Amino acid sequence: MLNLFRIAIRNLMRYKRRTFLTASLITIGVVFVLVFIAVSGSFRNMMVGEITDSFLGHMQIHKKGYVASIDTLPLTMNMGTQAVKKVEKAISEVPGIEASSMRIKFGGMFSNFVETTNVRLNGVYPEDEIRTVPLFPERIIKGDKIIRKGEILVPELLAKGMKVKVGDMIVVVATNRDGSVNGKQFTVGGILESATGPGGRDGYIHMDDALEVLRMDGVEISEIALRLNDFSNLDEISGKLNNILSTELNKEGKPAFEVHTWEKLSPFYNIARMIDIMTLSIKVMLIAIVLISIMNVMIMAVYERIREIGTIAAIGTLPKKILSMFIIEGFSLGVLGALIGNIIGVSAVYLLNISELTFNFGRWQLLLMQ
Repeated sequence: MLNLFRIAIRNLMRYKRRTFLTASLITIGVVFVLVFIAVSGSFRNMMVGEITDSFLGHMQIHKKGYVASIDTLPLTMNMGTQAVKKVEKAISEVPGIEASSMRIKFGGMFSNFVETTNVRLNGVYPEDEIRTVPLFPERIIKGDKIIRKGEILVPELLAKGMKVKVGDMIVVVATNRDGSVNGKQFTVGGILESATGPGGRDGYIHMDDALEVLRMDGVEISEIALRLNDFSNLDEISGKLNNILSTELNKEGKPAFEVHTWEKLSPFYNIARMIDIMTLSIKVMLIAIVLISIMNVMIMAVYERIREIGTIAAIGTLPKKILSMFIIEGFSLGVLGALIGNIIGVSAVYLLNISELTFNFGRWQLLLMQ
């Protein structure tokens, strides 16, 4: 076997131009694969991180059927005090959950005393919300980076349309689950950039203010958002949490709660899947080009060396050994190109990392390579 390797290396050195061109093609293919995987993977992770860390959370827990009717923000589908305690107990039994944030979601009317429009509101405990979605304060483009009692964070689109600014007084009117109407006056504490696009109409208020507007005696929660210590354990932790909560049944004998990962809650997941498919397709294409190129070179090498093959066969060399000689020659060529390509590719990825290229996502400038 060692002799075959020596012969293969000798033949590669005999045809230096062909060896150089083929190795260069393999090297370029490997470099492009590595750089593309690094850039596309970084872009995907960056976008997922912005969505989960700015408003969505890694996963959410709802009452059974809430997500299916979430567009109407039904207060009748909220989790009551006892249900919240059961969910909190389940969360405490699952290791790997870093933080949780309870939210009340409801629709209401927003008035600046001149005009009125509709708004979607989220009642949260500020400290819990920031621990669960740490990039949330970065969305506040004007005003303080915190939600205080008696203040409201107004979505940017609404602020422009209603011509309100930080410090203005507004009124929020909402209908509670019993059908009665209640209103409360708020101070605009900040202007909030939408994480879902320019059409976002989600505002934020303190949980205590939400309970007051909706005239709730006890805590009724629309959803509980969770943040994990390690995002890569998402499926494992969601499975454990779902198994624990599946033992809690409603009056119909069905599971009382639903556990949804970000993938089931965000339409961006389809884009993430497209990025994965595109990455796989380009990898397969580049690898196929490299393999076909090596095959073509080896076929040409066989045709050019027919006399040499005949001489080797005439002195008693077995056909299997002749075939092995060409296979080892191609293998050596591939290993050489792949090794050089890996060195150049890793160096290129490192240079992209230290160059700190940025990508504009709304008003945020995000590092492309991390």
